Amino acid sequence: MSFRVLLDEIKKNLLVILQEQKISDLAFSLEPAKEGFGDVSCNVAFLAAKSLKKRPNEIAQIITSSYEKFLGGLVFRVEAHPSGYVNFYADSGKLAEIVIRQSQQDDYGSINVGDGSKITLEHTSVNPNKALHIGHVRNVVVGDSMVRILRKAGYFVQTLNYIDDSGLQVADILLGFTHLGFSQEPPVGQKFDHYCGDEVYVKTTEKYQSSPELQEIRNKILKEIEEGNSETAKFASKITTRVLSEQLKTCWRLGASYDCLNFESEIVRSKLWPQIFDKLKQMNLIKFESDGKNKDCWVIIADGEEDKVLVRSNGTATYIAKDIPYATWKLGLVDDPFYYKEYAMQPNNKVLHQTTLEPNNSPKRNYSSDRVITVIDSRQARLQNIITTLMQKFEAGKKEYIHLSYESVTLSSDTANSLGLETGGKSAQMSGRKGLYVNADKILDTLEQKTLDETKKRNPELSEQVLHQIAQNVAVATLRYEMIKQDLDKIITFDTTKSLSLEGDTAPYIQYAYARASRIIEKSNTTPNFDARYDLLTDQHEFNLVKAIGRLDLAVQDAANNLSPKVIAKYCYSLAVSFNAFYEHVRVLDATSDLLNARICLVYAFQSCLQKALALVGIGTPSRM
Repeated sequence: MSFRVLLDEIKKNLLVILQEQKISDLAFSLEPAKEGFGDVSCNVAFLAAKSLKKRPNEIAQIITSSYEKFLGGLVFRVEAHPSGYVNFYADSGKLAEIVIRQSQQDDYGSINVGDGSKITLEHTSVNPNKALHIGHVRNVVVGDSMVRILRKAGYFVQTLNYIDDSGLQVADILLGFTHLGFSQEPPVGQKFDHYCGDEVYVKTTEKYQSSPELQEIRNKILKEIEEGNSETAKFASKITTRVLSEQLKTCWRLGASYDCLNFESEIVRSKLWPQIFDKLKQMNLIKFESDGKNKDCWVIIADGEEDKVLVRSNGTATYIAKDIPYATWKLGLVDDPFYYKEYAMQPNNKVLHQTTLEPNNSPKRNYSSDRVITVIDSRQARLQNIITTLMQKFEAGKKEYIHLSYESVTLSSDTANSLGLETGGKSAQMSGRKGLYVNADKILDTLEQKTLDETKKRNPELSEQVLHQIAQNVAVATLRYEMIKQDLDKIITFDTTKSLSLEGDTAPYIQYAYARASRIIEKSNTTPNFDARYDLLTDQHEFNLVKAIGRLDLAVQDAANNLSPKVIAKYCYSLAVSFNAFYEHVRVLDATSDLLNARICLVYAFQSCLQKALALVGIGTPSRM
């Protein structure tokens, strides 16, 4: 609870005061105050003005006077600000004791917003024809961070990764292997997913302009993959399985994990689509075009927009035709046609399952829920809006299908040039088809090497193994933090040099605060006694740090309610800023006896809180940097 204990006490007492004033159902808010305005500010006077027919500053005076009888708990002073806000000042010693003690609990920062309700969250979902590039990383990190945050907020979350193993992009690389002579083995030292994306996919798609007849071959391959009975379909499964295996290594390297892989080919071959297709017809949500540019196609009737093709004239399903039955499956609107089996053991020792149409004795699993969140970039907004609308019509709004959208990632011109992309001084927009992208693995390798070089300079006494562990930790932290620190509707321009800075809003700056705390604890050679004299923590920088530590669960609630991992990133940064101000102004190791112990307890509390907060966005906390 921590800081929330103070908020709850104030709220309880204000409700009594409002009852005395014969006012009820007033939805006032309590917020951590800005510096110079107490510790908590309340807007109750503004909302009560209409009922009491007085100016807000007059009502604030009344409330302040009425609150005096409640002083002596966690609040020792209340004042009415001339603007009309009521400001509350906390007893620093009492609040510090609550916050510091609670920060040591394993579930610190948890809050039961979800009350155990179930959420199905899908993220990553990269076509298995290439490696993940930095644009895909934003999807992985946003999705994985939201899973962690929602679980901390009391939801039961199951994570899916949709494998589009029967789409056009898979047909492209199959054509490259079967008709254009590409070897099935990559050059020595190159990952298979890198090879497929950098060489086979790009060079195959380039051929379509000079050899348009290849597109007919691609369409034939696509149909064979969807039907699933030919040697072509078996070969497609072999290739996509190899690519997927390498993609998952990158995802695991980033710290992401999943509960189940869902293969599009199995959705196509299951009995889901005929059921949904018939339902769409019965509900008059689609129509067959007998003429025009969509002749012989089934299309979705779009209000005020161009109709969307659902089934092509050659009988193959479009992307959205495969997404619709998948959405109904996730929402539990259809009977589950799948069996399940173990796919792999992940680095976090969590079993990853997959769907299959082959009967087996493995237990039946249930990954559907009444609330589904799908992380897909903003370019898919129209398709996702169509699916959302259809799901609402299917179920009349009883279930919730949410598209968690995010904008693209570009590379700064300096970073693009350093990685071999010529951009003419402009930032680089990713395009897998044009070969204009940089693999996520390459970005991580670059960040690791930069970190390794700097860490060696600062810590020459550390072993190579420890140095590499730190470099890996900081590299992943840097990339993940850059993907979530901005609003999801903002385009990210990623720069390897700026992102590694120990100054400003970066992961290394936050991690360095943790490392500083580690050094203080190490040098103190003290085991903290949490039965401490917290009333001795009288410096304002000490109390500012206490309040920052105490707000973790408030940040978790905000992030979960708004599906915004940025909230946690912002919290971590503000917590590090508070600690660094404390570090600069408070001489922890110069204190003696009871004061030293209280300050060491505070440092421990900061460390524990920051570690838990960063874990919510998949970032580790090295003790040396």
